[in-house]
Formats: sequence, structure tokens, C-alpha cells
Amino acid sequence: MEPAGSRSVVHYLQRRSVGARGRPSLQAFGDQLQRSAVTRLPELLTERQLGLGSLDKVFASQWLNDRQVVCGTKCNTLFVLDVHTGHIAPISLMQDRRPRWAYAQSASGIRAIELNLSKTLLATGGENPNSLAVYQLPSLDPICLGDRHGHNHAITAIAWISDTVAVSGSWDGTLAVWRVDHDMSSASFPRYNEQGLPLYAHMRPRDRLVIPGSSIHYGITKVQALAFSDKRQELAAVSLDGYFHLWRAHNTLSRLHSFSLPFDQQNMCLTYCDEFSLYAVGSQSHVCLLDLRQGHLNAEVRPVCNIEGGIGVRSMTSYQHTITMGMGHGCLFFFDIRAQKFQEERSVTSPDSFPEPSGRKLRLTCGKGWLNPDDAWMNNFHGIEALPYAVYTHCYNWPQMKLFVAGGPLASELRGHYAGIWS
Repeated sequence: MEPAGSRSVVHYLQRRSVGARGRPSLQAFGDQLQRSAVTRLPELLTERQLGLGSLDKVFASQWLNDRQVVCGTKCNTLFVLDVHTGHIAPISLMQDRRPRWAYAQSASGIRAIELNLSKTLLATGGENPNSLAVYQLPSLDPICLGDRHGHNHAITAIAWISDTVAVSGSWDGTLAVWRVDHDMSSASFPRYNEQGLPLYAHMRPRDRLVIPGSSIHYGITKVQALAFSDKRQELAAVSLDGYFHLWRAHNTLSRLHSFSLPFDQQNMCLTYCDEFSLYAVGSQSHVCLLDLRQGHLNAEVRPVCNIEGGIGVRSMTSYQHTITMGMGHGCLFFFDIRAQKFQEERSVTSPDSFPEPSGRKLRLTCGKGWLNPDDAWMNNFHGIEALPYAVYTHCYNWPQMKLFVAGGPLASELRGHYAGIWS
């Protein structure tokens, strides 16, 4: 076994300079440094808040490039935010062929935004939150709108299972499989009419599946979140009745199994941890890790941590060994899958010592954001000092070590938002 010092980057460079062989490659040291950076990044991040005018609650976000994030809101606004300047560029929503009064819904909004693997297509909701809209990247030109025989309630989750096939989940208890044909996105397809208005195709799903539910909760199997495993070619979903569902995904879906989760209160988010082949589910009270590699009968469902306060997890992402959780009380926690515990704050006990874990959970607390002091606030919440703000969405720009965080008031009747860049 090599001494610890021989595994340092300095020692490696010294050996390389004299032509030494048979030692770990620079790639191995690079991987080790990256893992260390992923672990240490949360405690180094500082917040810079971003103003979004009078927009209401940011529900979804994705990085487009090093300085732009695309966001969707409860007030059904889709926009690109420049995190350097704070400039907001609205994106025109695609309209159904049906008249607007036929699908008018309040309080649904744009709840999902997903980029395909090649980052050439973006899928989200349309002007009608029940319809799937697909845009070309990087131009954000509209390509097609899934407004025919799709969902009859708001789309809450989207996952790309190939570069041209997207799956949408909805509160109507169904999944829809959509295929973006090459001719829809080709340059030969006209983008604007003579009046300069955008043109796009209208499509129907290739398949539509009804989510199975329990007899107790029959009829309320609302799909809340989706997660796709490219390595295992699986698509997972969680529904608000406390069930986990899994399908084999090869341009279409074939059901593998469904089972109830140990905690059925507000299963709000789901992510796949690629490095460990685990699914993580966030609920009102717990986070559970699911190991399904041995099949349903031997599936291991482990409640790995209890959520303090019972407000719960509202957004979740995973990268390498770290699960990031956006909470219902305006903060973020970081769970280390390898250590099976939350990351901890570090503190220095003496001037000559290095920072050591303090035993306290590492917590990033977001600023207050903006709140509209309207009648709902005056009548129901006036005088309350600390109104909880939920982190409904967050996304990393790992090359630049930046984290975009957004959300808004947890109370559905309040209008407001929070947005910040942590770097």
C-alpha cells in the first residue's frame, strides 16, 4: 500500500517530471480533485439575489449556457434570465388550436422544463399548461406543441428518454409519450408566417398511459415527478397518493412495477443517483433511497433521513455522491450518499487547527425575496414576521461551480418569488 503522501498531486507531478511509471494517472487525480470540489462546494457558496419584477413563484429552471437560465413560473410565464445582468427576456408561449376559454385554468403555471441530452431541444408547458411545448436550442424557436389527445390537467414533470422522445406526467394521472420528428426541427420547416407570427407543428402523443393507483386513493394518482436512468433505460415516477412506479424505456414504455412508499405525505420530488444506481424520493417528512437492481420483490427502500419541521423537500438533484435538497422553509441541505448522512458545517476550534465537522447540518439559507402585499397577505398573513419561502427549483452549472436557486412563498394564496445565484 502506498503512503498517503505518494497519492498527492504534488507527489504525482514530481514523479512525472523524472519519468516515473506505474503510478495512478493524472486523470485519477483529476477525478479525486473533482469529488473533493463537489463535496466542499456547498460550504463555499455565497448568495446574490436576483430581482424578477412582479412574477409569481418560480417552479422550474434549467441552465442554457454559462450565463443564462430558463425559468417557468406559477403565473404561466416562461423567460430567460441573464444571471450576470439580471435581464429578463420573455419567451412567447405556444397556443393551442382550441380557443383560450376552453382551457383557462388558474394557479397551474409552468412546472417543468427539461433539455434533451444533446441540448438541442427544450420541452416545457404551453400557454395551456396541459400541453407540451418543444423549442429549438439555442435559438428558442418554437417547433411543435402537443395539444391533441394529450393531458386534461397541468403537466407537472417531463423527462427525455432519448434525444427525440419526451415523456410528460400530469395531475390527470397519466403519462404521455411524445416524439419530435426530424422534419419538425429541420431548417426547411417555415418558422414564421407572412405577418411575422411563429409557426409550429401540432402533435399528438405516440402513447398515453394511465398511472395505476391504490384502491384507497383511486382517482387521485397525480403524477408529481419523473426521473430517467439512461444507464438502466428506466423511467420512474412518484404520484401524490404515495406510490412509486417504474417502466422500461426504449422510445416507448413498458411497465415493470408499482409499489407504495413508506411515507405517503407529499412525495414531491424524485432524482436518480447514477453513480450508485439509486432513486431518491423526497417527501414531507423523509428522504428515501430505493435500490431496485434486484427487482421489485427484493427492492430495498431505505428512509435515510428525517426532515425537520415537517415542511418537506420541494426540489431535489443529485451529482456524484451528493444529493441537494431544496426545502419548504427557504434553505438547502446536502446529503452525502457515501457517508449516509447530511454534510456538516465546519468550524475551527483553535488558531492552529484545520476546519473540522461541527455536528450541525450544513444549511444554505435563502434571502426573503419579494412578496406582493395584496389583500390575501393583508387579510391572512399581515403581522407574521417569518413567512416560509419554498425552494421549488434549483440547478447547477458544475463547470463554473454555480447554483441557481428559485421559488416563492409556500402559501399558495400568496404572490411572490425568490431567485438567487450562489457562487
